[in-house]
Amino acid sequence: MDLMSEVIRTIRVGSAYGRLIRQPDGHGLRLPAIVGSGVHVVVNGTCWLIRKDEEPVALEPGDVVLASSAGEHGLSHVPGTWESLPPVRTGPTSPAPEPVGFEFLTCCYRLRHGRAPQYLCALPDLVVVPLDYDRHPEMRAVVGLLGATVSDTQLGAGATLPALLDLVLVHALRQWHDQQGGAGWPATDDPAVAVALQKVHEDPRRQWTVAGLSEAAGIPRTAFTKRFTAAVGRPPISYLISWRLARGARLLRETDAPLATVAREVGYSTEFAFSGAFRREYGVSPGRFRRTSSEPRVPGDPGVATTSAQTHTG
Repeated sequence: MDLMSEVIRTIRVGSAYGRLIRQPDGHGLRLPAIVGSGVHVVVNGTCWLIRKDEEPVALEPGDVVLASSAGEHGLSHVPGTWESLPPVRTGPTSPAPEPVGFEFLTCCYRLRHGRAPQYLCALPDLVVVPLDYDRHPEMRAVVGLLGATVSDTQLGAGATLPALLDLVLVHALRQWHDQQGGAGWPATDDPAVAVALQKVHEDPRRQWTVAGLSEAAGIPRTAFTKRFTAAVGRPPISYLISWRLARGARLLRETDAPLATVAREVGYSTEFAFSGAFRREYGVSPGRFRRTSSEPRVPGDPGVATTSAQTHTG
């Protein structure tokens, strides 16, 4: 089962956002919490990842900070404390004065409503991985295209952002997975749980029960529930509901399918049942989620996909 591809597909529930940020020598900034998944890519210069109550982590060009539902954090040209960093500015900004200390791309899928999917929450909130340009020279070109895209103010520039962001996310996730020796990705190390996940992901419309999933996994129900919960972070049916609703949210955002059709596609017999479950998970009705997910953003909104920015503080 290619769980990573499934995760990337449902990450696209969020709105793609990207900007290029330049910081002068000796400066840094505080970045807001991310509800969703994204990356910071160091393009030029060196900097430090700053987190509350943790030691700073040195970053070099080509290093990626993989952020999965991360809390507030910062990037700084010099090591320091999180509290000392000013918040990132939004809206039109002036170019950073010379000399530039470091330059980075920050791109993500922001979820405007509700919680991040459980399989994202199961990942560490901030992970540092190298893109390893020596072994993967193609990633240098991808990062270059990503930088050009977020800096392009012409109409249509944002259309390529999701595809480029997908490439960087997938590569960073693979690099992290390899660093873990194949471990760490939710549930894939337990073959019985992996079978159950495959069943759920392949056919979320089926009326799965714990008994049915444990039978498919080939282990007793009690043992299955315990192993699934330990591996994934929540019980089987809770995960099934979360996955169905993540799929439903993606359909609401990416298609014009009637609500009844969306409900059936993700395993709900009625619009009413789907709407109730969706509201509990995302905090809004499916209709409102669809409308607000397609609303145009104003410049300076952290969710703008086509904004170019050269931000500096100090």
